[in-house]
Amino acid sequence: MPAEPRAFTLDIPDSTLSDLAQRLAFARLPERTPGEAWAYGSDVAYMRELIDYWKGSFDWRKEEAALNALPNYKVALDGIDLHYLAVPGKGPNPTPLLLLHGWPGSVFEFLDILPRLTDPARFGGDPKDALTVIAPSLPGFGLSFTAGQPRFGLEEMAETMSRLMREVLGIPRYLLQGGDWGCFVATRLAYTNPDEVLGLHLNLLPLRREPEMFADEDPETKRYLGELKHWMKEETGYQWIQGTRPQTLAFALTDSPLGLAAWIVEKFHTWTDCSGDIESALDRDRMLANISLYWFTGAINSSFWPYYARMHRPWPIPKGATIEVPTGYAAFPKEILRPGRRLAETTFSDIRRWTEMPRGGHFAALEQPEALAHEVLAFARSLRTA
Repeated sequence: MPAEPRAFTLDIPDSTLSDLAQRLAFARLPERTPGEAWAYGSDVAYMRELIDYWKGSFDWRKEEAALNALPNYKVALDGIDLHYLAVPGKGPNPTPLLLLHGWPGSVFEFLDILPRLTDPARFGGDPKDALTVIAPSLPGFGLSFTAGQPRFGLEEMAETMSRLMREVLGIPRYLLQGGDWGCFVATRLAYTNPDEVLGLHLNLLPLRREPEMFADEDPETKRYLGELKHWMKEETGYQWIQGTRPQTLAFALTDSPLGLAAWIVEKFHTWTDCSGDIESALDRDRMLANISLYWFTGAINSSFWPYYARMHRPWPIPKGATIEVPTGYAAFPKEILRPGRRLAETTFSDIRRWTEMPRGGHFAALEQPEALAHEVLAFARSLRTA
């Protein structure tokens, strides 16, 4: 039997905050590559401004308090100390939802969406739609990391999430929602444990890329194929280094907060619907809270492991297999890859809701918490009333 959960409070020592400030004070910025800003990675001018704010104005204690205002827990499970948020729904019969983040994210992504999911009446919604949300830090990420612990690929993460819900929390059936690696973990869980899953909601679709999928190219497939070709050529460098030599990269990002921030900020800039202005899509303080959590926990190296495991293992959903549970998808226009519905139905056989979102990108819970919450609640409602 798993151990009993225990309440958890995040409290980064003052000495650790002072150490970060000192490192930022002595940070060395690289020369700016000629050409357009952001064309070759994180922009030097923006990073200089961000570092100045991080060391002089950013209030970590405020962000820490926002996280601690929610019910935080840890539990010894599958060889690690797993962290999770467990926020009760405020309604007559809240449905449980397992909410999963990805890389380079954390539970800080969810601070704005959680009240919209758990207390919809507060935002003008129906209390009958309330969800009880369980939001773990994925194994190896942030508060679910301790040096020397076992590494988890997507398959192990899915099994641990199932055990958290069934054995630790006593929740036999629940909804799933995920983006980035969270969508892979959720989809794997829906494949291996379909009897547990009431419904699966995604804002990224994890599809195999088999040649036969592109044989009969309708307009949506042609568009997706173009996106995929660009993605493979221009946007996968981070995957190759994180998926082949994660240890080497980890030396630099564990030693330099500037390097860590630049590595993560580039993804926030490229993958959001920001039209070149990153802070038009993301709150600066929330972005720095996410980066700071990686720094304080020293978890960047272990957060790379899903990339290594993914590159050296079979696809987590076997070829020819389908996901049979009811599925919903929020198609944000600036998501990194956006397959059409015909392709999606080759893997997800029971798509109940498919919504083209007006704006937003890869970090939907951070960028568009109101819109994503609306979609998740609508999907859950449709299953409840079906």
